[in-house]
Amino acid sequence: MGKPKKILLSWQEDENKERGNWNGKADFLLSTIGYAVGLGNVWRFPYKAYANGGASFLIPYVIFLVTCGLPLFFMELALGQFASVGPISIWKSVPLMKGIGWAMTMISFLVCIYYNMIIAYTVYYLCASFTKVLPWQHCKEEWMRLNISGRLITCIERNDNFSAVRETVNDWCNSTTTDQDTDEYLYNCTAEKQTPALLYWERTVLDISSSMDSDQYAIKWQLALCLLGAWIIVFFCMCKGVKSSGKVVYFTAIFPYIVLFILCIRNAMLEGSMEGILFYLKPDPSKLTNSKTWYEASVQIFYSLGVGFGGLATMSSYNRFHNNCYRDALLVTIINCGTSIFAGFVIFSVIGHMAKLTGEDVSNVVASGPGLAFVVYPEGIATMPVAPLWSVLFFLMLITLGLDSQFTMLETVVTALADEFSLNKIHRHGKTILTAVLCVLLFLIGLPQCTRAGVYVMNLYDWYSAGYSLIIVALCEVVAISWLYGFRRFKDDIQMMLGKGWWINASFYYYWIPTWIIISPVMMVYILITMCMNFGPITYGNAASYPGYADAVGFIMVALSLIFIPLMALIEYGKIHKFCNKIRALMRPTSDWGPALEQHRALSTRYIQNIPEQMEILPTSGNVQDVEKL
Repeated sequence: MGKPKKILLSWQEDENKERGNWNGKADFLLSTIGYAVGLGNVWRFPYKAYANGGASFLIPYVIFLVTCGLPLFFMELALGQFASVGPISIWKSVPLMKGIGWAMTMISFLVCIYYNMIIAYTVYYLCASFTKVLPWQHCKEEWMRLNISGRLITCIERNDNFSAVRETVNDWCNSTTTDQDTDEYLYNCTAEKQTPALLYWERTVLDISSSMDSDQYAIKWQLALCLLGAWIIVFFCMCKGVKSSGKVVYFTAIFPYIVLFILCIRNAMLEGSMEGILFYLKPDPSKLTNSKTWYEASVQIFYSLGVGFGGLATMSSYNRFHNNCYRDALLVTIINCGTSIFAGFVIFSVIGHMAKLTGEDVSNVVASGPGLAFVVYPEGIATMPVAPLWSVLFFLMLITLGLDSQFTMLETVVTALADEFSLNKIHRHGKTILTAVLCVLLFLIGLPQCTRAGVYVMNLYDWYSAGYSLIIVALCEVVAISWLYGFRRFKDDIQMMLGKGWWINASFYYYWIPTWIIISPVMMVYILITMCMNFGPITYGNAASYPGYADAVGFIMVALSLIFIPLMALIEYGKIHKFCNKIRALMRPTSDWGPALEQHRALSTRYIQNIPEQMEILPTSGNVQDVEKL
């Protein structure tokens, strides 16, 4: 063969004509940042840190980032980019493990159900913010009744220079006003003290029932409309795939950082904020000896980075073949971890302020749970000048964070099914039709979350949809690629894309390969053992609010994902008739595995298949040698 021809393409012209590509490097990078840096950072991470001792949670969080999160993040980016296919079709590399791709798709499907409900809550708050006075700034008489734990409620609101206690039942506290010292009065009051923001969340938004099994399943039309609106937004932003969502992320990925920075400065000025920040920064040694803290940190890493969901492989599958996914993996994981820690400062400063206001200890001021961000952030916003304006900006930020992640999770399901069943070959608008069908289906499945018991349903999804199954899928993935496909073959594939610079070789032998073949699998086995040792029935806050069958429903969710791994292995096994050693055959790549384009297959004799002319197509920004210099 002669010298390869090089055809320079602009970023407006797709390298892969059939599948399409991102319009530019920034589209992919911002989409990946938006996917990884989502509600999990400002919603899930703070309440996990709060429940596990603040800084004590950060230590295992960083350890699992280095030993599991980053290695799997890079692995999934490299796999998707190399083969230009979604999470199911990448398992042409190891057909025996094709069920991993289906399991990833099912996990993303289940998370989509409740993730958009969080966006719906945010839409509710956004609409409620268009008023002169925020509805959670002041106490209301109808809020002061027994809570879900059966305790009496006293609403405490912050006025200009003092904290006032309001009540409607004389037995709760002695009087509505007092000449006593406020702190002493609050201390002696026997009713449970809650802020307007917390009561607004529980009484107005949720109108929460006493338990999941309380027959309170009439649809709250306000929440249902918000959920419908959230799904409509998702569909129109995704109707053209990465071509449309890739442009939306220029706003949705950058805007949240502006709002978080402003909130951080404002919240640091609140009375008592330093107590919350010190709680966040001071490790509690007793928490580090608790295996549950390590388990929660590990799951949060997978949840935050999006590892095991299939979304990373999906997004990178639209990359150009020589994109530097090595650099992208390092950059995104660092930004992700930094954003989580930064969001902790924002939320713990408000928790400290709430502790000062109520006279409670920082560790007891609010119940940790999925609603934490809808209590603590609004409480901080209510103290700001022109509070409605900042509330609109903040909840708009939450919506953008949620949409970034939701785009990718839904795109994972769409791409996986479209690749597996060749939908674009069947119908020109096959993916768009599938996206519409999925949005309608997921909306209908999510309607039980729009009831008085809906928050319990959402918490059930959060508890089981991406916990056990996510770790098991990630473990199977790293074992399948590093042990069955082979770490040497995988290293060669990556070097086809990135070149063979010294930094590539050094990082492989001193970090990537050891973590892939030994460290990550061992850590994930440890996580699974810890999960089993710490298993307990599902709860919401501190209340015993779930019936006995709730955990059984949760394990059905786990089984819905994991069942695909043995099921697809059996199906693939049954397809082979002529081989004596079927298992060995299923552990070898299929003949059509490899780069999608022939000019890229020509870069290795392993993938050459009757190529009439060797050709290399490169973007105008450079070639493989340019990648080596980055």
